[in-house]
Amino acid sequence: MVMEFFRGGADKELEQIEKTIRQMLVDCRHTFDAAINTLLGGTAPGLVKKDIKKTDRQVNKAEREVRRELVVHASVRGASADIPMVLVSMSIVKDAERIGDYAKNIFDIAREGVDLSQSDDLDELIKHRDQVSRLIGETARIFGERDTEAAHQILQVEDENLSEYDDLVVAQIDSEASAREAVPRALLYRYFKRITAHAMNILTSLVMPLDRLDYYDEDKADRW
Repeated sequence: MVMEFFRGGADKELEQIEKTIRQMLVDCRHTFDAAINTLLGGTAPGLVKKDIKKTDRQVNKAEREVRRELVVHASVRGASADIPMVLVSMSIVKDAERIGDYAKNIFDIAREGVDLSQSDDLDELIKHRDQVSRLIGETARIFGERDTEAAHQILQVEDENLSEYDDLVVAQIDSEASAREAVPRALLYRYFKRITAHAMNILTSLVMPLDRLDYYDEDKADRW
């Protein structure tokens, strides 16, 4: 939909912007994998702290570069600028950056001394870890290849996962477990949901019109 202009031989600067956003997603997956392994894999936070900070700086720098290039494109081209593309790129570059932020939030849980690598529900947590990591990677691939069919398929599956994460958060709220056990899990499932929603927002750029961006940021009851 809003990304279809690429099929018609888009300007080189806009093609470069697309590549930059894809690389941001690759970097965000790297941050997520490193961060979640401090919680579930027993990795000491100190071993990956510098790497996470370095990758986060790369993502933030890329976001600023994309925004700057979009402003230049709109200013130089004037009436001939691809305004819909400028608007959608402004939106999805922020979604990509937020994925990295939530990955850092997961790392912050581990920095507080939380270690779930020996927990009874480790297999369940690993299932969701792999699911989210795979989604970030697939979002990067699908966005880079403009694979609209795959985007449709993933959006349908992940929409159900959003509801599951909500249920898992509520389960922790209702749990009789100690705060030390329930709070980290509630936060983790919340971050899983937010990362999923931001990835889905990026995929909507391939299959929905401009006015429907961020559709999956809304709760199902609030969607129109």
